This record gives sequence, structure tokens and C-alpha cells, in this order.
Amino acid sequence: MKVSCLQENLAKGLAIVGRAVATRSPLPVLSNVLIATDQGRLKLSAMNQEIGIVHWIGCKVETEGEVTVLARLLSEFVGSLPNERVDLHLDNEKLTLHIGCGRFEANVKGIAAEEFPPIPLGEGDPTLVLDSALFRESIEQVAMAAASDDPRQYLQGVAVIMEPDKVVFVASDGFRMAVRTLAAETGVSERTEFIVPARSLLELSRVLTDSDHPVEVRLTQNRNQVIFSTGDIHVVSRLIEGTFPNYTQMIPADSQTNVRVSTADLLKSTQVASFFARDGANVIKLEATPDDEAGSLTISANATELGDNRSDLEAQVNGEETLIAFNARYMLDCINAINSPEISIELAGSTSPGVVRPTDDTDYVHVIMPMHTVR
Repeated sequence: MKVSCLQENLAKGLAIVGRAVATRSPLPVLSNVLIATDQGRLKLSAMNQEIGIVHWIGCKVETEGEVTVLARLLSEFVGSLPNERVDLHLDNEKLTLHIGCGRFEANVKGIAAEEFPPIPLGEGDPTLVLDSALFRESIEQVAMAAASDDPRQYLQGVAVIMEPDKVVFVASDGFRMAVRTLAAETGVSERTEFIVPARSLLELSRVLTDSDHPVEVRLTQNRNQVIFSTGDIHVVSRLIEGTFPNYTQMIPADSQTNVRVSTADLLKSTQVASFFARDGANVIKLEATPDDEAGSLTISANATELGDNRSDLEAQVNGEETLIAFNARYMLDCINAINSPEISIELAGSTSPGVVRPTDDTDYVHVIMPMHTVR
């Protein structure tokens, strides 16, 4: 293999696929990045037990070839090079990759490409095509509600539910649930559902940061992996086995108190209350008080040995006066995920889940369980 490319493109490509490099694996080759020529371009690939990432960059190919080399070493070296042309030359007999750029050069020993597990790229028409910015927003609004460590594997993932005219993303850790619905032509004739590890989708979200290409979604033939393609990047993730609970049954249908409040004001008050809640089991209290002229929402927290905090917000409150306790971090996650200037909070008493939505968008809903009975 003998190729030339720009240092900037190579460094960026290595940073992208580096997100999938295995940090602890019984297979040494999974600590490597696969470098291969592919139809006049340079293909970079990395994978661990959960995801694989493939990225193509432009280059000048003189001789075809492929090899795997230690990802961390290569990324550090290339990242330190000047923004000039980088020449890569593979010694096939010694399996050593020579790297030259300006006055810098290095020889990096590798492992044969044949030992690197294949990463499926998918064939045929995609099942789903979504705008990358909208897809990234949906991931960020939902994935944080998934469990980070739970024996119930499905709670560590995001359920993707496709129907002919829409796709729904759902995640829950058992104490909260986030749901985002997108109108879309999915290409399926009947309901199709699968669960993607939340960590995989968060990595995908980071990859999509600089992409303005639409995201194409495909399931592999054996339906144990999903492929996300956008421009010159492919992300492949394993799927979680199991069935996600019926999310519609987890959203309370009725409420006795409805609150409409400024998102910015609620965020600030919740942040301040969270400082006191840290030493008080992370509990914050919301008290909604209706009034014919101007209702109010009070946010408070109490730490027995440190003190207490209270913020009174102007709010539109309809229904009964209600006092309820929530986990401060869950509330902050929920509020930060909402882009609307105002938030709607629906309450059905101190012991029932609270439902939080943006007032100008019916496609996102967050359900939070109360921490304990207040009063």
C-alpha cells in the first residue's frame, strides 16, 4: 500500500473512528484501526464489542493494500504532525506502516488486516432516512433517560419503533421515561421495533455533529445489528435482545394540575435548588398554586445540616394545588432537553408521575416518577 493524504483529513478520520476502538479486549486487533484502500479512497475502520465505525477520506492511491495498526499511537502521532501531506507506505513482509510528513517520519508495526472482524455496510434501500440535525436532537433528548447499569438490558437501550408514517424513540431507566416522535416515511409496511444501546446512539450523535448529510438506517439481514450511514461515515451497532415495555401505558392519561412556566426560569431555579438537594437525597419539591389572576410555582430544596432554598416563579396554574418531589438531576436533564420557551407540567397528585412537555411541541414528552409522598 502506498497512499498520500492531507494530515488534517487523516487526523479527523482517526478521531472519528477512534470512538469505536476497544480499550479492553481479548483480541489485540480490536485496539487497532484498519487502514485500507477502497476505490480510490482511504477507508478507516474501528470496532469494539458494541459498535463499529467506518470512515472514508480522500487520498491519492499509488498502490492498493491494507493493514491494522495501534489506534492510539497512530492517532497521537498523526495529530502532532504539521498540516501538510502525509505519505503512508506499507511494508507487506514486515507488516510495518511507514508514515512521513515534512521532517517527521515513523514506522509503526501492525497486525494483518485479515484478523480484523468484518464490519457490515448494508445493501439495498434504507428502511429509514432522517435529517441528521433532527436525528441528533432526538438522540440527545431521549438517550439520557436510559439506565447506565441495569440487569434488564432493554433499559440500557433506546427503543426505535417504526410505523409507516412515523418513528418513535423511547428510553427509560424505570424512574423516568423520554419519548420523541418524528413524522417520517419509514419504508415499513407494519410496525417494526428494535433496541439500540444508548451508548451507541450517543457516539453516533457525536459523529453527526459536523454532518449535514441525511442519516440512512438499515437493519442487517439477521436483524441483530443496525447500520447508520451519513455521508462518508458508517456506524454499526449491535442490538439489545428483548421487548421494550409499552410506553403509551406509562404516560398518565389524566391530570389534576396543569402548570405552564418559563423554561429559562424553571431551569435556573432547579439548578439553584440542586445545590442544596445534593446533601438532601437529591430531592427538590415543586409546589403549584393556582390563582385566578396569577398562579405560582415554588421550587425548594432542604439539606438538614446545610440549609434550605426556595424560588417562587410566575406560572399559569390550572386545577388543584399540588406539592410533589422529584429527583433534581432528572428534572435538570428533562428541562435541558427542551428547546421551547415555555414548559408544561402535568400533575395528578403527589404520588403519581409528572408529565413534562414543551408547550409548542407535542412530539416530545418526559415522564418522571415522584421520589416520595409529600405532606
